[in-house]
Amino acid sequence: MKITDEIKIFVEKECRKPTSKYGYEPFDNHFKIVVSYVESLNKEFGRDQEVLIIAAWLHDIGSIIVGRENHHETGVKIAEKKLKELKYPIDKIELVKKCILNHRGSQRRSRKNIEEKIIADADALANFDNISGIFKAALVYENKTQEEARKSVLEKLERKWNQLHFEESRKIIKPRYIAVKLLLDNKR
Repeated sequence: MKITDEIKIFVEKECRKPTSKYGYEPFDNHFKIVVSYVESLNKEFGRDQEVLIIAAWLHDIGSIIVGRENHHETGVKIAEKKLKELKYPIDKIELVKKCILNHRGSQRRSRKNIEEKIIADADALANFDNISGIFKAALVYENKTQEEARKSVLEKLERKWNQLHFEESRKIIKPRYIAVKLLLDNKR
């Protein structure tokens, strides 16, 4: 079995556990989408596809197992342990760890290589495919009112748009970004 398949199975099992902080939904509604965007963006750059797919599957594993706060840091530890168990090469583990550590736009971390930027952009793009999930987080997990949720979702997606590194990413998501602005911006 390919290591990318083993990692996918690992993430799916963690999402299915009753202890998963967000249940199974992130597997279908976030992880799979991030992987798809990584594959699409990497056609442009030709980086190590295996490393990128592994990083895409593992980028939010800390959120699933431990919780959202500092999930980039807890995710690095979880990924390193799992990849060492699978005897993945140390140099590739280090690159996966950098991608996970630096994927969060809210952390303002410096992304020094293309791989880190691809993971960060794919993660940002995936938000535009799961707007209902962002609303659910605002309404259910953050206990916001409908108006607060609307503003919060709009602000989050504007931040995601502004954090994109690549023109290709902007081209991919621009129609959805325009639609979000039209639907959620209440300036009449």
